Amino acid sequence: MDTDSDANTRSRLVDLASGRGVSLAALSALIGRNTTYLQQFVRKGSPRKLEENDRRILAEFFGVSENELGAQTRSDAVLAMKGAVRGATPAVRAALAEWADIPRLPLGASAGPGTIPAEEIPSGRLRFSNRWLKAQGLVPTMLSVIEVEGDSMEPTLRDGDEILVDGTPRPLRAGIHVIRLDDVLLVKRLETGPGGTLRVISDNAAYPGLERPMQDVEIIGRVVWKGGRL
Repeated sequence: MDTDSDANTRSRLVDLASGRGVSLAALSALIGRNTTYLQQFVRKGSPRKLEENDRRILAEFFGVSENELGAQTRSDAVLAMKGAVRGATPAVRAALAEWADIPRLPLGASAGPGTIPAEEIPSGRLRFSNRWLKAQGLVPTMLSVIEVEGDSMEPTLRDGDEILVDGTPRPLRAGIHVIRLDDVLLVKRLETGPGGTLRVISDNAAYPGLERPMQDVEIIGRVVWKGGRL
């Protein structure tokens, strides 16, 4: 059952997002969730409470106390988690420390005409070495894996390739990104253009490039790895 505290948390999140000028979709990507996750939390109360790690990342991003986002002074969930880790065998603890399971999202980032965004529910996970992720400066909770659809990014990315997308908010630099443009999800190469514009480029020369105002392009994340068949 919803409580005043739950409602206050949702209201506070909306206020913080509005004050920073960031969308709930972008914040969802920040915590490694599908882009509708926080919209559902705010509008439908599902989930009822933010998970501990999601709450911590959001609080750090906004520079506020976790209490403002629903944390308790002594969280039973935190105590249970610590107890579970302490009770795990050394082999289990070593495995948890060595690997990160990154969620696979079934909604492909189109490298062709574009994919209309829909509900994104993880359809599995892809395991990466925590040591490798750390060496790349990547945080597991900011990452997701999605499948490329289409041929506009060939030969760099091919239809069916899987890409690792980093949703960490960073200053834009040239490279391949997953973006939302005109309500469709795309994977394209981005470069800054004149007068506050972005060049949206397909590596396949058969597809013309675009130049759009920066505010029209929602950057979901930067592509930092690809995998596919030979």
